This record gives sequence, C-alpha cells and structure tokens, in this order.
Amino acid sequence: MKDLKTPFFTILFIFLFLFLYTKLSGPIPFFINSLQTTKTNMFQVVGEGKATAVPDTAMVSVGVTSKAQAVEDAQAKTNRLASKIIEDIKKLGIEEKNIKTVNYSVNPDYDYSRGQTITGYTVNQTLEIKVKPIEKVNRVIDTATLDGANLIQGASFVFGDELQKKLEDEARKQAVDNARAKAESLANAAGIRLGKIIDVSESNQAVPIL
Repeated sequence: MKDLKTPFFTILFIFLFLFLYTKLSGPIPFFINSLQTTKTNMFQVVGEGKATAVPDTAMVSVGVTSKAQAVEDAQAKTNRLASKIIEDIKKLGIEEKNIKTVNYSVNPDYDYSRGQTITGYTVNQTLEIKVKPIEKVNRVIDTATLDGANLIQGASFVFGDELQKKLEDEARKQAVDNARAKAESLANAAGIRLGKIIDVSESNQAVPIL
C-alpha cells in the first residue's frame, strides 16, 4: 500500500494543478494545423473569327521629279508642281491631313564620260493621298497628272479606321463564341462543369487585299 500512495498522490496533485490552472487562467489552449487542398481542372481551346468587307478607302501614290543644272531650280520646280497638285486635290474634297509627303530626295546627276562631273540635279517628291470614298480615285490621279505629276505609282485599297474597328470587333466576337462552343463540347464529353474564362489571348493575322 505504501508503494501505491506515491503514484496516487502524484496523479492527484496533477489533477489539482490542472483544475486550479483552468480556474485561474482559463482553458488550456490547443492548436490544430489543417491543410486544405483544392484541385482545379483547366484546359485550353482556340477560337477563330473572320470578318470580311469591301475596302472603303484607297491610298494613292503620285510623285514629281524635276531636273535642273542648279539644285535650287530643281527644288523650286518640284515644290511648285507638288503644291499645285495638293491644292487641286483638296478641291476634290480630300482633306489636307490625308495628303502627306512620304519621300523627298535630291540627287546629283553625273557625266561619267567627263570624269564623274556633276551636270545637274534631280529632285523627287512623292505624295501619299488617302482617298475616301474610293470612287474619287480616278479623279485624283487625273488631277495629279494634269498638274505635272510624272510618277504615278498606283493605288492600293484598304479599310478605313471605322470599318477596320468594326471588322475587328466582329471577328473578335466570333472567335470568343467559337472558343466557348469548343470548351462546352469538351466539358460535356469529359463530364465536368465549365467555369469562368480564366485567360484570353489574341492573335491577329491580317489577310492581304488583292
């Protein structure tokens, strides 16, 4: 019995200590660390959208080239003809902001039979004219030619800013709808629920106008 008294009093002392501790200091704190994991199923689809339209704008390129023995004379002649072209084209309803000089060059002319002697100068000035509506293209070219343009580089047909934006928006919407349809089909086949779109990237591949 004497041997059992010591463990008995020890256990009793521990319980009394815990009882007094909880009364004086509150409940004994316990901390539990929990880790929650989630699994997200993601897949990627590519959608394609196309939009077509008839070009509504033309870019006309015309130029003037003049020769003279003195560089000042060649420049004056070229500038005079270019100014005349610009003024008459503006009379056709083309705004001045849509007429710009894209090239201006001055080059010496050589006579190689006399030891590379400069015999004069050639001055070139090229104008790029944005024409809208495109029905005015022939009148613009005819006017420039009559005013002295001797470099007619032709016309290219493009989309104006407003039409370009409209086509991009239309193609973009088609691409998103196409990608969503593919994603829903894949989700149904896999037996999973389709959630929100997480990321969108865009790639533009313009088709040249012939």
